Amino acid sequence: MLGRMKVGVYVDGYNLYYGGRGICGRGVPGWRWLDVRSLADSVIRSNSGWAGPFDLRVIFCTARIKESGNSTSQHDQDTYLRALTKHAAVDLVELGTYVSRVATNPLAVQGPRGRPILATSDWPIMVRDNAGGNVPDATFMASVARREEKGSDVNVATHLLVDVLGGDVDAAVVISNDSDLKLPIQIARDHAPIGLVNPTKGYPAGALNAAPTVGAGGHWWYQLTAQDFTGAQLPSPAAGLTRPTGW
Repeated sequence: MLGRMKVGVYVDGYNLYYGGRGICGRGVPGWRWLDVRSLADSVIRSNSGWAGPFDLRVIFCTARIKESGNSTSQHDQDTYLRALTKHAAVDLVELGTYVSRVATNPLAVQGPRGRPILATSDWPIMVRDNAGGNVPDATFMASVARREEKGSDVNVATHLLVDVLGGDVDAAVVISNDSDLKLPIQIARDHAPIGLVNPTKGYPAGALNAAPTVGAGGHWWYQLTAQDFTGAQLPSPAAGLTRPTGW
């Protein structure tokens, strides 16, 4: 291909953040102040097999934290998003929404491959009915606060398909391990080479698998490491913005 290869990079920001926390460690500094463009460029050059040079368009999909009593996290996130934009580490920050609600679910423990195993009554903790009889295998229910972002996966899918189907990019990279992206990635593979980067320490989502040669061909897969995170950090200050304490 003559000239520079135009590559769209579509990032699920929360999937990337929680993936990095799992890989690098929740209380470990040195990985959160991430230069997303530098990370994507390094991964593409090392793993894609595509012919450069590359012209990256980086779309970062996330949601602003909205939670009372969490002002530090809100400030830190705002600082980071402004640094990404001002330092040109991304071309666009696409915002979804952050939702806080109460959910009622059965208690469970984590089983193989992260699947839940319901906790049920058994000695030494047993449920009894009104007559005093034991109720073995009763399910324990809990009402808990749920905090989650909404819309990042839809925004990733939308930008990916608009750019690929519109011919605005020659290839695309999706940084997410969200199986909900199965259909848009499947469609995109018919039209352009797609790189899929798993930012988590878990198994790659099986729904996102495909042969490297399907459709347009030239597809590839990669799983991030702690070194990928720590080796692609923004300077501090970045465009006058300083890395938050502990980052």
